[in-house]
Amino acid sequence: MGSIKVEQMKKSFGQKEILKGIDVDIPDGSFAILLGPSGCGKSTLLRMIAGLEEPTSGSIFINDQDITYSEPKDRDIGMVFQNYALYPHMTVFKNIEYGLKIKKIEKNKRLIMVNKVIEMVELTEHANKRPGELSGGQRQRVALARAIVKRPHAFLMDEPLSNLDAKLRNQMRQELIELQKELQTTFLYVTHDQIEAMSMGSYIIIMNNGHIMQKGTPKEIYTNPANLFVAQFIGSPPTNILSYGDYSIGIRPENMSMKEDDLNVNADYVLTGAVVSTEHLGGESIYCLTTDWGKVFVKGESTWQTPTKESLIAFSKEDVLVFDKSGERVRDVNLVENLLADMKVSNNRREPVVL
Repeated sequence: MGSIKVEQMKKSFGQKEILKGIDVDIPDGSFAILLGPSGCGKSTLLRMIAGLEEPTSGSIFINDQDITYSEPKDRDIGMVFQNYALYPHMTVFKNIEYGLKIKKIEKNKRLIMVNKVIEMVELTEHANKRPGELSGGQRQRVALARAIVKRPHAFLMDEPLSNLDAKLRNQMRQELIELQKELQTTFLYVTHDQIEAMSMGSYIIIMNNGHIMQKGTPKEIYTNPANLFVAQFIGSPPTNILSYGDYSIGIRPENMSMKEDDLNVNADYVLTGAVVSTEHLGGESIYCLTTDWGKVFVKGESTWQTPTKESLIAFSKEDVLVFDKSGERVRDVNLVENLLADMKVSNNRREPVVL
């Protein structure tokens, strides 16, 4: 098992600064996710932890040992790539065994270790096949097995499921969760897919433009976003953002409800909206509406009906997130209370707020 710590990590390619002073502390045995849009620096950070890129400045520690400038082979990590990186001329067994041969592990011991890990990833009947004879999911299992067999302190994974179709991705997500629990080893997993992050991770690090925007558990990230970027990046559909003076008001779509009339509406705010589009997703429906406060999305239990007239949209002040002009979350309780009180008066007067 291994903890991973990164201190004041910076990385530049020529004049372009990719990482701008990153601090990360990944607990031992956690399933940590590096999440962010393409180009935010998450893969660069992973490659530096793996030793495939050299930092411009900063330090990297695994199990409190400084490995900033150690060779990749000396870091005791397992790396799983997006493109599998398998040897096409070797069988599944030999692909998995190869790293052990390089380490000069005795043949009988290699046999036991490889067979055990092949059974773990459910590839026993494919042991003598070559990668070209396997499906995408099976090839990804071989890549995982090759990393597992070395029993590293930590596993680093760079978008390993992105080449798989949706159904197989779902299946592999569950298998990775079960595998991490079985191994009880630190996983550091890079993705731009928030569904992967929220469903798999025990600890999430959200990055944007070379900075860390927020760190925490999935629940902390979702229910208590630190800034406007996180509030809009996490969630599908993203958080509704309405402008109110110098502030941005956020309400998640599932915290809004639609009513056909104002009878029995018990909420702090009620808006009138016209339905623009509807998505029926089986167990839930997503409605897009235009209001005097701007366009909003409402997510709720599916009724398989598409409203054709104006609807009332209700929400409570407890579900409102407030952000200042810079995009940071407003934590001043009195300021938020006063703002929401003023906002309610404006809403009761039906004064539009211009986005």
